[in-house]
Amino acid sequence: MALEEAEVRIRPVSVVPLAGSATLTAGRAHVVLPAYNEEGSLPPLLGRLAALSLAGGLTVWVVDDGSRDATAATAERGVEGLDVRLVRHPVNLGLGRAVQSGLRAALEDAGTDDVVVVMDADDTHDPGLIPLLQQEIAAGADVVICSRFVDGGDDTTAPFGRRMLSRGAGALFRHTLDVEGVRDFTSGFRAYRASLLRRAADHWGERLVEEQGFACMVELLLKLRHCDPVIAEIPLPLRYDRKQGASKLRLRRTVGQYVKLLARDRLSPAPFRKL
Repeated sequence: MALEEAEVRIRPVSVVPLAGSATLTAGRAHVVLPAYNEEGSLPPLLGRLAALSLAGGLTVWVVDDGSRDATAATAERGVEGLDVRLVRHPVNLGLGRAVQSGLRAALEDAGTDDVVVVMDADDTHDPGLIPLLQQEIAAGADVVICSRFVDGGDDTTAPFGRRMLSRGAGALFRHTLDVEGVRDFTSGFRAYRASLLRRAADHWGERLVEEQGFACMVELLLKLRHCDPVIAEIPLPLRYDRKQGASKLRLRRTVGQYVKLLARDRLSPAPFRKL
């Protein structure tokens, strides 16, 4: 089903301003949560997000990707003290389309100095890292990756197969892709300078994210490299022990997506003009 056919509805929920904190040059944080059947994980995650006190404030964009449970209703209930907005796909379109819809919604609302954060909705990513992401953006980075593979990062709570896939993909991409300074290519927890994303979205439009599965995070990084971004990494201790329900990652399918992405990257020409 094409993205244009998806019903994307945005509505503010429980809009209560957050208390201010230390001044940063980075603006408001927009957190995009692609969610598929996450009714159990969303409440604790939204609670952790509500507990943050961020310079500029915080908006959360929950993208319900055709969930069969009460994910949308959970987002609509929101959490006191947190600006939660719902973007809804009537049917499941995959992680890539959910990320695309979330980024598009956030960019329509974001200011030039704002920060757009993408993180998993299953509560395995610690929102407490968001202030550090803001600080890195304020210090000059355009993309900041929460990395399992730098000093202080950890992925030991994840299943063995998933760990091997992430580590193997990271090693492969480091040796084959022209993106310097990145160790964790597949991390789903990242921050982007809103102005950088807007430049890329202006060029690629609905093609900014074309991969439907987990390879979308690598794809987005490959497209952003044409904007000559400054990329930084901070340590990510993955909290897979907090995950509720089965993983949505399918190892063989994801490996196939990575291989196809590499082939397409080799065959695709660079943009004809500087982004």
